[in-house]
Amino acid sequence: MNLPLFIAKRITFNSNRTFSKLIVRIAILGIMLGLAVMILAIAIVKGFKSEIREKVRGFSGDIQISKLDLNTSYENTSFSISDSSHQKILKQEGIEFIQSFATKPGIINTNEEIEGVVLKGVGSDYNWEYFRKILVDGNVIDFSDTLKSRTQILISKFTADRLKLKVGDDFLMYFIENSLRKRKFQIVGIYNLGVEEVDKLFVIGDIGLIRSLNKWASTDVGGYELRVTDFNELDEIETRVYDNLDIELKSYTIKQYYPTIFEWLSLLDVNTQVILILMLAVAVINMISALLIMILERTNMIGILKALGNTNWQIRKIFLYNAAYLIAWGLLCGNILGIGLGLFQSQTHFFTLDQASYYIDFVPVQLDVPDILMLNAGTLLISLFVLLLPSMLVTRISPLKAIRFK
Repeated sequence: MNLPLFIAKRITFNSNRTFSKLIVRIAILGIMLGLAVMILAIAIVKGFKSEIREKVRGFSGDIQISKLDLNTSYENTSFSISDSSHQKILKQEGIEFIQSFATKPGIINTNEEIEGVVLKGVGSDYNWEYFRKILVDGNVIDFSDTLKSRTQILISKFTADRLKLKVGDDFLMYFIENSLRKRKFQIVGIYNLGVEEVDKLFVIGDIGLIRSLNKWASTDVGGYELRVTDFNELDEIETRVYDNLDIELKSYTIKQYYPTIFEWLSLLDVNTQVILILMLAVAVINMISALLIMILERTNMIGILKALGNTNWQIRKIFLYNAAYLIAWGLLCGNILGIGLGLFQSQTHFFTLDQASYYIDFVPVQLDVPDILMLNAGTLLISLFVLLLPSMLVTRISPLKAIRFK
């Protein structure tokens, strides 16, 4: 028979001590709130990073290939690659798809308003999967009719609201070259990426129009966007892509293209670590307080057990078993609260954010089972390990004095 476990069950379930019950409940509450906050902190940060990363990836791809030169403007330097080189890039491990693009600055003139924008030209090889998710009205460009597609354009909700435009409206865009050139466009769709740096700058059109304006060949492009299958291997894949490029080309990752956004996202990990440490510290301090009070209230029992020949370690195990039970209760309640709130938010988007500041209009939540299991196991093990020290108070209690203690 496991005597320490038996006694721990008795004092846990049959205790009539009012004061210790209050302290125990506070300790359980501390564990519950601490775990719930830790679960939500990790889930929100992971969800936030995932949402923002997918927005940027959806618009610009993961890796971009362009001409190796000193050009830093939105007016691309053209280049072309052979079909064999194209297939060679696509067949590399970790590449999901490759699509061509080109950019050209222009000025929209409509409703007595003007707006400087950058026309991003895409072709029939463009993957519209993500764009269809962020369309708030209309549709994507139809490349089945070459002449018609060159007059179609997608604009952001930011630009549409600013210029008071809607789907079906048309406007003139001016391109400044040796002479001022203008083209008429019809709005076929309005998108809302939520990243102000992109929404206020880019409109989406046909790359064929840019080739015509710049007098490029039909195979010339301003660059290529590559999508990888595993974003965690982005840097390794980009290195392999670069090693296989012609000497006059360069490649760079989306992290290098939007350094400010990704540096900001990396700082969120530091905030999460601080929250985890603080919440764990609160939970542990509560449990230490509860354990010390339980030991002091059971001084008489400790003296009797010592007099009957029980070792200090056997008596310490009684209180550690009791503490483990309380921690388990706190973890159970914390999981219910944390996971419950996470699922509620992921389904309803009840808690909102200012999209202009955070690039997203709701608090994103990404619950992962491994994270939850690690938090539970870590909280349990760290709490029990830390409680070993205060449980040594048992060794300082004298049997003779303890039996007299009332």
